[in-house]
Formats: sequence, C-alpha cells, structure tokens
Amino acid sequence: MGEKTFAALVADALTHVRELMPWDVDELRQTDPNVLIVDIREADEFASGHIQGSLHVPRGILEAASDWGYSDTVPALVQARDRPVVLVCRSGNRTALATVTLQLMGFCQVYSMKTGVRGWNDYELPLYDANGEQVDIDLAEQKLDPPLRPEQVKSAD
Repeated sequence: MGEKTFAALVADALTHVRELMPWDVDELRQTDPNVLIVDIREADEFASGHIQGSLHVPRGILEAASDWGYSDTVPALVQARDRPVVLVCRSGNRTALATVTLQLMGFCQVYSMKTGVRGWNDYELPLYDANGEQVDIDLAEQKLDPPLRPEQVKSAD
C-alpha cells in the first residue's frame, strides 16, 4: 500500500461521510434536542472557543470514549449511537477521519461539520471560552488560523 498524505486520507474519508455546514448544524441543534455535538479538538483548543453545549472528547481518546469499559468511556457519547452526532474540529479534517471511525463503531447518524469551528466563527455563530464567556469573533479568528512556522513547511531542497 502506498504512502498517503494527511490531505489524501481526509479526501478519501470524505467520500464515506456525511457533512453538514455550520448553519445546518446550528439549525439542527435548535430543532432536534437529541443532537449531540462532539468537539474532538485538543483541550487548549476547546477551552479557547467552542460551541455552547458541545461535548469535549479529544480525537486521541475518541474510540475508547465511544465504547463501554475503558477509563476514557464517556457515557453520553456511548449512548448516542442512535442519535444524531455531529463531530467538530478546527477545519473539518480531523472530523472527516473520526466520522469514519464512529461509523465503523456502529454510530448510525454521525456527521462531520464541514469547515469546522473556523467556519462556525466565519458564519458569526457564537463560541464560548472555558469560563462560559462569549469569545470575540476577531480574536477567535486569530486563534483558529495561526500562521505556520518555517519548520512546518516542506522546503524545496
């Protein structure tokens, strides 16, 4: 099997998942009290700005959190196998991969939020910090789109 880039893995995953735009997620959460929004970003990302009422389950423990019998088990997530579950990350890439995983684990109505929290913020939907305070849209944009450091870019050498 040939080597795949992160972008190629995501592109492949997207052919197997259902995506919702941020405004669709906002409407869904307002019309369906059973929807569970799961933010799979890291703790510092979640703390700096997340969708109110979302459940924080970092990507690194998602599989164990989604099943019974593990120290990382999150009962609210395990019990959501037949409920609408919307996975959220910064841009929609991590959730594409995580959505495939939850489908394999038997989640029937799992969606990836296209454009992630960045798109949510771009659409001017509210984000909240760890203290429950609404985050300024411009400040959130700066945190959600940090510049790349030189060592993070492949050189042409």
